[in-house]
Amino acid sequence: MSSDKPRTNEHGAEVFSGGIFSWNEIDRVRFDEDRAEAQLITGEHMHLIRAVYEPGATYPMHSHPHEQFSLMLSGRMLLTVGDYTREIGPGDGWYAGTNIPHGGEIIGDETVVFIDVYSPATRWILDIMETGRKLPRLSDCG
Repeated sequence: MSSDKPRTNEHGAEVFSGGIFSWNEIDRVRFDEDRAEAQLITGEHMHLIRAVYEPGATYPMHSHPHEQFSLMLSGRMLLTVGDYTREIGPGDGWYAGTNIPHGGEIIGDETVVFIDVYSPATRWILDIMETGRKLPRLSDCG
């Protein structure tokens, strides 16, 4: 391990500097109210998040000032993106553009796991991960 200060991006987030990582080595942030947890890796211009929702949980409707691509790895969810709603499962993905409302209901008895990629890397994501109290709701997003 180097004694050099970690490199940070323009928002003050430590930037992942390695080429290979394991989710087992990334801190988990628990959102008890939402029965969910998330792990975050920040690059120079993007965030990568692994989100896990317990059966019966809700992925709150929200929007944000950056683009998001997501890929479902396990479980099923009734997902809404903008005006479109569909049941999705492993291998399905979605795109939520800037300020497009999205969220869903976890269905069935399997844990839902999905990967999010956000660009650009913004303070908005860092603030949520640092507070760890609750995920944003559409009413919180202005």
